[in-house]
Amino acid sequence: MSTQPVKSADRTLEILEALAAGGRRTLGELARDLAIPKSSLHGILRTMASRGWVETDPTGTRFGLGLTALQVGSAYLDTDDLVGLLGGVLDELAAAFGETVHLGRLDGAYVVYVAKRESVHPLRLYSAIGRRLPAHATALGKALLAERPAAELDALLPDPLPRLTRRTIVDRDALDAELAEIRARGYALDHEENTEGIVCVARAVRATDAISLSVPAARMTEAIAQRMAEALARAVERVRSARALL
Repeated sequence: MSTQPVKSADRTLEILEALAAGGRRTLGELARDLAIPKSSLHGILRTMASRGWVETDPTGTRFGLGLTALQVGSAYLDTDDLVGLLGGVLDELAAAFGETVHLGRLDGAYVVYVAKRESVHPLRLYSAIGRRLPAHATALGKALLAERPAAELDALLPDPLPRLTRRTIVDRDALDAELAEIRARGYALDHEENTEGIVCVARAVRATDAISLSVPAARMTEAIAQRMAEALARAVERVRSARALL
């Protein structure tokens, strides 16, 4: 049974999502993009600012997320059992390879970074916890899409598939073939499909979560990719065994 959203609550959440996606915005920009009258929007923003959800820049004309949004986001991670369980595993992978490690979670047709460990090298992938990317264009996302049956993928994936780089797979038949290969070998590869110059290796931990290692293409070789895939396999097996004991 469907229910109609409460209008004021729906608008508040739309504002939060817009600010999370696009950074600081003016009242006019938000009113235009969200189709909310300026008078109503200003009142909502004033209320959100009084509770710390929204902040303004020094000019008072541009609005962005406030500290309360950060606190709530951090609380989500603090209470997530898998993030806590994987902390040591992510540390070990980062120490073993010196490269960027991510834990990603599937959110519809997207994958969201929920934890990371930085590379020790100056040349590395830029990323941030909370970043949301099309799943079909990332190793993390493809590892998780490969866990799903064709009917679910049909409902999940957009048509057409958005392109992030010249290497992004945007043909659905080609993506289906790629997912079949991932199921056969057990891990996913991203050859500069999300970010030019970055190669990633990923394995699913469970149906909604995967871990990856991201490496500049200049440092990646087939031997390194294989070592990473094997290390991820061991890490996933450890995590699954630990979860079975909980």
